[in-house]
Amino acid sequence: MLLAQRLPLYFRLVRLDKPIGTVLLLWPTLAALWIASNGHPDLLLLAIFTLGTFLMRSAGCAINDYADRDFDRFVKRTKERPITSGRIRAWEALAVAATLALVSFLLILPLNALTKWLSIPALFVAGTYPFTKRFLAIPQAYLGVAFGFGIPMAFAAVQDQVPVVAWVLLLSNVFWSVAYDTEYAMVDRDDDLKIGIKTSAITFGRFDVLAIMLCYAGALGIQTGVGVYLGFGWPFWLGMAVAVSFAIYHYFLIRGRERMPCFAAFRHNNWLGAAVFAGIAGHYLLTA
Repeated sequence: MLLAQRLPLYFRLVRLDKPIGTVLLLWPTLAALWIASNGHPDLLLLAIFTLGTFLMRSAGCAINDYADRDFDRFVKRTKERPITSGRIRAWEALAVAATLALVSFLLILPLNALTKWLSIPALFVAGTYPFTKRFLAIPQAYLGVAFGFGIPMAFAAVQDQVPVVAWVLLLSNVFWSVAYDTEYAMVDRDDDLKIGIKTSAITFGRFDVLAIMLCYAGALGIQTGVGVYLGFGWPFWLGMAVAVSFAIYHYFLIRGRERMPCFAAFRHNNWLGAAVFAGIAGHYLLTA
């Protein structure tokens, strides 16, 4: 009965009620699987990476709340999180994170050795990201590596190697992560300044909107270069056009630097990522 009573708190801890973070990890991972397999991903791999993405994002949320437990109570948006509000203990968050990470590792046991080896730095980056907000000027770039490590792992699982294009796609994901997570950080900027946490929204200062748009340009520009290199057809270019239009839409949301429009822009990145993936999947579907 005790576990049943605490399950809703654990669900909130790992953000089951807020799936946006999972899909922001999932779209680049799916795109990598499609490219690595020439549009024909193995169904088992697809299931493993989809479930693994969900589990690792959930574990990351638990670690994040553990790391920020002494800061979140000073931020209006986070002061009612389960650890900060005292409804669960810090050790419980670590136990949840460890359990989810273990299950995620068990998922990749059927895969090749290279994929297993890559899971080690992937776990390290995911586990240490929350602590980088104490000393990195742009921790969102580190987040981009953590959120994008599914890309080289997908190539490794399919091809048993990690080609240059995988690392280029990871770089694109870093730019994209800085863009959308700076929009997210703009929501809490006033609180973060008071408590001393470092974020890109603080580092960029009055150039925050310009920096976000440049990061979108970098992310989508790299994706465009990959499309040219791989000879993608018109579905990809249609997807890219939609993604660019979404980035422009985000500019109009964030230019006033108001909290809720900035948060809306962050959440809308789900559709930007979906547009890029749809373009890639559409290319392979029509050239099969």
